[in-house]
Amino acid sequence: MSRMQAILALEDGTTFSGHGIGAPGAAVGEVVFNTAMTGYQEILTDPSYAGQLVTLTASHVGNTGINPADAESDRVHARGLIIRHYPRRHSSWRATDSLSAYLAAQGIPGIAGLDTRSLTIHLREHGAQNGCILSADQVSAEDAVARARSCESMTGLDLASRVCCASPMAWTEGTYALDSGEFRRGEERMHVVCYDFGVKHNILRLLVDAGCRVTVVPARHGLDQVLALKPDGVMLSNGPGDPEPCAYAIEAIAGLLEHEIPLFGICLGHQLLALAAGARTTKMKFGHHGANHPVKDLATGQVLITSQNHGFAVDEHSLPGHVTATHRSLFDDTLQGIRIEGKPAMGFQGHPEASPGPHDLRPLFARFVRMMEEHKPGHGSQVGHASPPDR
Repeated sequence: MSRMQAILALEDGTTFSGHGIGAPGAAVGEVVFNTAMTGYQEILTDPSYAGQLVTLTASHVGNTGINPADAESDRVHARGLIIRHYPRRHSSWRATDSLSAYLAAQGIPGIAGLDTRSLTIHLREHGAQNGCILSADQVSAEDAVARARSCESMTGLDLASRVCCASPMAWTEGTYALDSGEFRRGEERMHVVCYDFGVKHNILRLLVDAGCRVTVVPARHGLDQVLALKPDGVMLSNGPGDPEPCAYAIEAIAGLLEHEIPLFGICLGHQLLALAAGARTTKMKFGHHGANHPVKDLATGQVLITSQNHGFAVDEHSLPGHVTATHRSLFDDTLQGIRIEGKPAMGFQGHPEASPGPHDLRPLFARFVRMMEEHKPGHGSQVGHASPPDR
């Protein structure tokens, strides 16, 4: 493992020292913290972290190495990694590489040996801000601070079109079965078109598990192109950046609402659905990034343990009359879910494809499938709103 010098500099001039892991060099981005105790590979490969330097608050990171099955996309999307302690060796029967070697192979710098508790407190008090990881034989605090201050702001930044697929593709892989070492296959009862704004693989896998044939399309795919695929429903995926600049997506979603195509928005997709329905979004102070966030189902009163990764949120006070709040965070009361009255459309801010509860939110996928079944031509009932969860 490399023992290069490394420094993390924030745009406010605060610096932290450590040693380098991963690739040498510099990386700039918005510095955020994630409180999950596990899942560092899933976090790094989540396209929603594009443009960000991720601080993991768990004290030991890298213990179980890296394996291909746990990746949420085809590469690391976080621009850099910030951790407290990196182990001398990893140990897992599934591991194929070390975390540091994995980062180095993809050109991603990291810094270890850093006081992540102090950094996290600083970000909570002052808010997420741009930063720079500089890892080299010799590092300069002044250079790192200057790089941090020159980094583009996340506000107003459309990253969804940068991380999405280049052309439509079929997805047939279900969730991974540890006992067989293979990915499951579904029944393909419904055809779902998934807008790729930075989609995580596990969202697609759970759609397959739920009996869906899945076609993934780029973020800028036009409304007519999607309608030509004759979907039973459309998934609006998670993704990075500010939702408001994604006017192309908001316009397409508004058209899907007019055609009453069943819609399920997750994270960025939830925010884009809200914007298409007439609501507003806002930048949060330091966002929600973690795997233990309690969210209340407003209809049932049940508290759900959720995985979260977002720096923007829908302003609940801006919801028009035909949009109903369905879920709310118990950490800070921010809006976590909506349904569009009179339309087969719902959104959820957290990540129902993750497993912190472990499966508290899987019924949302069943609800989406039921919406599609009820809205199929010839079905006896018409869908006026999202049905209650399957419990």
